Amino acid sequence: MRIGLTICTLCFLGSLSMNIKAQEPLVQDTVTAGKQPVKPVRKDTVSRAKTAVLLDTIVFNKPEFKPDSKKAVIYSAILPGLGQFYNRKYWKLPIVLGGAFGFTYAITWNGARYNEYRDAYRDLILNPTTTTSWHDFISPNENREDYINNASMRESLTSRLKRGKDFYRRNRDLSIIAAVGVYALCMIDAYVDAQLYGFDISPDLSMRVEPVVWMPTPYSQASIGLQCKINF
Repeated sequence: MRIGLTICTLCFLGSLSMNIKAQEPLVQDTVTAGKQPVKPVRKDTVSRAKTAVLLDTIVFNKPEFKPDSKKAVIYSAILPGLGQFYNRKYWKLPIVLGGAFGFTYAITWNGARYNEYRDAYRDLILNPTTTTSWHDFISPNENREDYINNASMRESLTSRLKRGKDFYRRNRDLSIIAAVGVYALCMIDAYVDAQLYGFDISPDLSMRVEPVVWMPTPYSQASIGLQCKINF
């Protein structure tokens, strides 16, 4: 009887140990399945994140733009309109460039007409028989020999050529003077814009002129006048 009880006990313990060993992989698999796999962080992802943070820091910490008046004048002296572009006054560029091209065209056109009249005037006086520059200033129906042989006709044409020469030379010179003035004005404008770039133009800056009544005092009578108020 004891032997049978001992055998039963041993068999029970053996089966229990086998069940425990059989359940161990299941527990490990369950624990492993419950955990989320940790993916390795790539180095390029970290560097991109750092770059984004650095870029945001640079953008937000960017200093406020303030132009340098000396640079503005130098740029405007190199090319009209470049100083205005440096000062970020973009709306002035069409005005400056339009004026520059307009005066350039006026100088070129008047200079070309002046050269034509000058050459014709000189050739007609010095050697009208061998030159042809003055032929363009007479009608095709007219005889060129008449201007060579007839002194009064030659003198009339000479006077007309001299008036045209003087007229276009004057216009050319005035265009040059005006162009130099606009060139200097562009430099001054660029300098003033750079100096007053951060100038306060809020509504608090104002000046008003209004009537006022001064009450009589022991030393003066009542009077009416104007009073100027300046707010800054």
